[in-house]
Amino acid sequence: MPLTVRAADLLGFAAAATEAHGVPPVDARLLADTLVTAELWGHPSHGMLRLPWYLSRVASGATAPIAAPKTVSDNGAVLVVDGRDGLGQVLTDRAVALGVDRARQHGISAVAVRNSGHFGTAAYFTRKAAEQGCVALLATNASPAMAPWGGKQKRTGTNPWSIAAPGGRYGTVVMDIANTAVARGKIYYAEERGEPIPEGWAADAEGVPTTDPRRAIEGLILPMAGHKGYAISFMFDVLAGVLTGSAYGSSVVGPYQPTGRSGVGHLLICVDIRSMADPDEFGQRMEALIEETKSTPTAPGTAEIFVPGEPENRTAERLRTEGITVVEDTWAALARIADATAAPLPTPVTSQELPA
Repeated sequence: MPLTVRAADLLGFAAAATEAHGVPPVDARLLADTLVTAELWGHPSHGMLRLPWYLSRVASGATAPIAAPKTVSDNGAVLVVDGRDGLGQVLTDRAVALGVDRARQHGISAVAVRNSGHFGTAAYFTRKAAEQGCVALLATNASPAMAPWGGKQKRTGTNPWSIAAPGGRYGTVVMDIANTAVARGKIYYAEERGEPIPEGWAADAEGVPTTDPRRAIEGLILPMAGHKGYAISFMFDVLAGVLTGSAYGSSVVGPYQPTGRSGVGHLLICVDIRSMADPDEFGQRMEALIEETKSTPTAPGTAEIFVPGEPENRTAERLRTEGITVVEDTWAALARIADATAAPLPTPVTSQELPA
């Protein structure tokens, strides 16, 4: 039976459990915040179900509990950083700080991170850059999930990417997508709930379409938009893997595997808005674009037009009040973590206990 908990309680638990694995408190809280934020955005596929994965990799030594990145090269606007197997969230957060600082100095920056790990939702990090006056693009690569177009063996990752920009009084607009028909985490989440997946998401190991999430995990996730999704994913592996000097293609190891160097690479590009336009004018232009978009007449069955990032903002507002619902399998995994680490498991709450 699913259980509901307060976001703050879930954050405290995840941080304490991570800290118990030797991760410094600040970094442990960052990891926890990325997971709880994904839950608040309505993306449990990138939320608490991943905590056991990350902690298993720290426990096995595949991920270093204390991030110790090393600068490989520094050309002012362009930096290459070796993450040395640190937590992907911690390394990417530091890349954002570097990227924004260098963009302010040079107008534009590129920070390449090699030998990192899975960082969760890319939007968590591009939003941070946008909130500091940049338009940001973050690309990463992932372990094999889809076959090259026309093939039937996994060779290409979902290789997600995100773009975020300040939206004036509307806040941040942000896109975060995988290049497959669906993020792999959503298939794991369907498996945990014991539910079939929609047609068109995946195929089994023989390349036959399937709605069984277990067969999908063992098989192939289908690309979005057919051959176009495959091509985009391939090129983002060029940017995030080949160009950064990290692993690429079938050599990338996913977060759900407890052992093996991850080899994930990231490329963050930040453009300081002030280097191209007056920030206030940019904000006004963004507001005009958003308002024009949202004023589009709606098709039958559609109540409102949303711009990228708006559904997540709305969901977060609601779940901060209603609490976060954790499915039974994920809760059982968190209970095992609580037993192993002595981190207090959050106390479930009822609807009567939550604020009106």
